[in-house]
Amino acid sequence: MGQKKRKKTEAPQGGAKKEKKEKKKKQKQGGSGGNKDEKQEEDIDATIKEVNELLGPLPNGGLQGSSKQDNVGLETKALLTVEHRFLNPENEMKKIFGAQVIRTEQRRRNRNRQYHRATWLATAKADWPHMGKTGLTMNTLETKAGYHHFTFEHSRDYQQVQFKFLDAVASMNPGNIAAILQINPYHIDSLLQLSDICKLQEDVQMATDLIERALYCFESSFHPLFNLTQGNVRLDYRRPENRSFFIALFRHLTFVGQRGCNRTALEFCKLLLCLDPDGDPLGTLLMIDYYALKSEQYNFLIRLYNEWEAHRNLSQLPNFAFSIALAYFHSSVNGNTSKADDMLQNALIMFPSVLMLLLDKCSIQPDPQVSKHQFFGPANQVNQPAALNQLVALFVGRSFAVWKEPEVVTWLEANVKKVLSKVDKNDRRVKDYKQKRLSRYQGAPRNIYRHILIAEIKDATVNLPAELAGTPVMSYDPLPPKDSITSYERPPRQQDAPSLGRENNVVTEFLRSLMPTYLPPPPGSTTTDAPMLDMNTEQEGAIGGYMAPNTDMRQGITNVMDAMRNLLRTLPRGEGEEEDEEDGEIIEEFD
Repeated sequence: MGQKKRKKTEAPQGGAKKEKKEKKKKQKQGGSGGNKDEKQEEDIDATIKEVNELLGPLPNGGLQGSSKQDNVGLETKALLTVEHRFLNPENEMKKIFGAQVIRTEQRRRNRNRQYHRATWLATAKADWPHMGKTGLTMNTLETKAGYHHFTFEHSRDYQQVQFKFLDAVASMNPGNIAAILQINPYHIDSLLQLSDICKLQEDVQMATDLIERALYCFESSFHPLFNLTQGNVRLDYRRPENRSFFIALFRHLTFVGQRGCNRTALEFCKLLLCLDPDGDPLGTLLMIDYYALKSEQYNFLIRLYNEWEAHRNLSQLPNFAFSIALAYFHSSVNGNTSKADDMLQNALIMFPSVLMLLLDKCSIQPDPQVSKHQFFGPANQVNQPAALNQLVALFVGRSFAVWKEPEVVTWLEANVKKVLSKVDKNDRRVKDYKQKRLSRYQGAPRNIYRHILIAEIKDATVNLPAELAGTPVMSYDPLPPKDSITSYERPPRQQDAPSLGRENNVVTEFLRSLMPTYLPPPPGSTTTDAPMLDMNTEQEGAIGGYMAPNTDMRQGITNVMDAMRNLLRTLPRGEGEEEDEEDGEIIEEFD
């Protein structure tokens, strides 16, 4: 038996050697086999050339012939490169709570789970409905300077749903938005709007789930060439179809950060910033430093500051002025904090109003010498521009926790005393920086106000400018750009046409009747008599809430959300979906 097996294994090897010899002989003789190989190589080269024309050159410029200038370009692009493994908060949760705890929770949650496609931004859940065709697609616009510009597009059917959604928002009745989601469970703006309502009702789990569903829908609509990892794809925030993606990413990273997954939140900040780094429509630079410090990514923060300071003036933002000093402090070697000391003293001289607010937020009693000194007194805060006060309040309200560590407090105290000594000696920087504070920050850009409204840092939202008081703030599209690029127009509505916000709305009344606390309207009144608002005019209060006569608005919203949860649980599954035979757990493999 052993001899027979040996003979069988030897035969193929001999044949292989024979074939190799014949192949080499043909190549030497210039046979037809060589011509075929050359033709295949030419086809491959042509294909690679076409791909390079679409995607641009490789990030490293090839393995050979790379100059010093190419290496600098690679280092700049790699700064905002997104790593897939850091986009999943469960990977970070495993490090925090242990892998076994997370696996047990995943197994419990994935029972009877449907089969969904593998995605990176959000993982599909068992109770999500089948998506099918949503009408949301992504197309290419242009490739310019090595960056590939894309845009989301709405089909005609999706546009009709969007018009109904605008009518629902105008009705100021969240039940109408719930009715839209019952029929179109992956309509993006409805998911964003209801998520905000859930958050107001302190139902964070439901709010998070709706945002994740929106991201799942977005990623399922990505163009094949839309690669998040390279940092060279762009989306124009001026297009309304793209804005929802920015909003969904912002809210998702906020929810992820509240769960303690700061490394994941930082990765989403990088993704959000690389989509439009020049415009930064949601003010990502106002929070990326915080998540870098919380996740201890000090080298990334230092590199971002060094590479972007020249053209973005990051030192003029209070959050970066203080955070970069703290990053250098944590990165100091052998206790040498001279670099961190200089940067912190510069930050204190440039933004003296930060100190007392920061100490008060950290519940730290300042030294009498500091509290009585005029430089850090309330006069600086009163006299400086209102826009700077908001930036300071935003930074302190978000980042105060990273300054409460005992060693950081000791370091801060030592540098405050050095600053006071320089102030008493009439250091030139004190006068120069005061002039800068008074001449700059005369008005905050629209993206900063947009960031403040979405982030909902209470310390920064207290003193919003009067110009925003009469401006409608829509949860799905807060403070849209004034130079928006509209791809399709909303048709004029007929006054006699039925709409979701009008009376005799069967769907809305049916949803309200499902609520346990439903009370029929009194005789002679209508079910939803809120006036229809023109979405093109600036009306106040159209945020998706609705207060009917003789009805408490908060209780009404709670009832609507209860009905919405029941609807989400009873949505039918898609055809052809199967469950796992054992316990419904799906093991997803990624390339």
